[in-house]
Parts: sequence; structure tokens; C-alpha cells
Amino acid sequence: MPLNVKELMKQVGQIRLVTNRLVDEHLSGEYHSVFKGHGIEFDEVREYTPGDDIRSIDWNVTARMGTAFVKRFCEERELTILFLVDVSGSQSFGSGQRAKSELAAEITCVLALSAIKNQDKIGLILFSDRIEKSIPPRKGRTAAMRLVREVLATEETRRGTDLAGALRFLNQVQKRRAVVFIISDFMDTGFERELRVTARRHDVICCSLSDPREEELPDVGLLEIQDPETGELELLDTSSTSLRDAFRNNARQEQEARAKLFRKHRIDALHLSTARPFIEDIHKLFHQRQVRAARG
Repeated sequence: MPLNVKELMKQVGQIRLVTNRLVDEHLSGEYHSVFKGHGIEFDEVREYTPGDDIRSIDWNVTARMGTAFVKRFCEERELTILFLVDVSGSQSFGSGQRAKSELAAEITCVLALSAIKNQDKIGLILFSDRIEKSIPPRKGRTAAMRLVREVLATEETRRGTDLAGALRFLNQVQKRRAVVFIISDFMDTGFERELRVTARRHDVICCSLSDPREEELPDVGLLEIQDPETGELELLDTSSTSLRDAFRNNARQEQEARAKLFRKHRIDALHLSTARPFIEDIHKLFHQRQVRAARG
């Protein structure tokens, strides 16, 4: 069931309190150094001083003022950050204190707050087997909180996942290069071509969400499970060692296949679990990107 307004605002407030501290204490400076602008822009003209590159002289201003002036440029800081967030039926699953949808809201909030502290624009695309909502990039804290509200407020659905369609939509509406965070459990197939195209156009980071019970079954005897996207029910005998081993191996193979896919297309990735904090995962990613940038 969707959250009522009171519950929603309470949850948004809790996420904001936690993520504000995480951003202030851990990520704001790192974010600025990791995600740089895509070029330079004109800043000002100033009087020429010995040692300045003569190629930067502004001859129009120099002619008017009767003395040499040079153009000064600075980094084009503003970026566009887009969050492509999966809100299909499988996102409602969570075996502990939070569902994958809540983890998606938290990671979106942390990254969105980091972006707006650096004056970047943030936008959102929510998708299942269709585009549920699209919010064009905007600046400001209000924009960040709206993104979190939208992720949390999405009604539970048994809709499936069409990641390829979501990526096609993103490439249609976002022509300029952007940083794209794909936040999903990636329980879909047939999206490699669109992912490759998107990775060529944008700086893509895949945030893969999971829950411990999707990776390993507990030994609790007969267990009825339901596919959240189809409603299909299945009875499993979890006391069977071979069944638990097969379940674990299949989950591991799927994770390895996703990791191989991301590496193949040189896409940075985070593996996030509902069962553990994610701040160290972000630190690790940021560090890897800093090292790579330093190496050129």
C-alpha cells in the first residue's frame, strides 16, 4: 500500500536527517573532486601581468582601455545528475528493517544532496515496465527532497521491469552529457545494447540493490514465496541442502554476470544491500574514480 502523507513526510524527514550528516561529514568534498565539469567557461577580464599567456589577451577590451587585458576562464562546474530509479514490484521486497525501495530512496537522497551542495542540477526518472514519472533536472534542496518523496511515494505494483525502455527514454529526453545513476536490482534481461549506448553518451554508474534473502535461503522447512512482479506463488522445501545450494549458486552467477557486463562497458558499479550501511561503498567508488582520473 502507498504511504499516507503523514507517514511519507516522517520517512522523508528521517532520511533527510541521516543523509544530511553523511553528506556534510563524508561526501561533499569528495563529490566535488570526483564529478567535475565538462569544460571551461569565461569568468572575467583582468589587466595583463608579466607571465600571462599572450594568447589570452582580449584585444577588444585592450583597444578600448589603452592597456592590455586578458580573459580569465574557470572550470564549468555545473553538472546534470540524473537518477534512473527502478520502482517495479521487486523493489518492495525487504527481509529486514528496510525494503529495497527504501534503500533506493536513501542512496538517491545522499547523492542528490551532494549534487546540490555543488550547485549541480538533479533530475529523476522512475520506471517499472513503463515510465512511471519523469522530473526534469532542477537545482536546490527542494528539488532533492522532492526526488526522495517521489521514490518513497510510488505505489506498490506488480509491474515488471523494462530497463531497456527506461534507458531509451533517458537518451531521448537528455541530449546533453550527464552523470546517470541507475538504481535497480537489475532483475531484467535484454538491456545490454541500450546500456552500452547510454554509457557512450553519459557517465553511467550502476547501483545494484539486493537483499540477503535474495542471495541465500534460510533453512525453515516449507516456505511459500511470491514473485512480487507477477504474483506467482511457489512452495519451496528449504530444508533441502541441494535446493539452498542451487539458489545460492544461481544468485552468485547472476551477480557475477552483472559485474562482468558493467566491466565490459567500463561502467562504474556499486553493490548495495538492505542489510548494511552504504557509505563505505560510496567512499570506495569515489576513491577508485579519483585514482583513475589522476592516472589520466
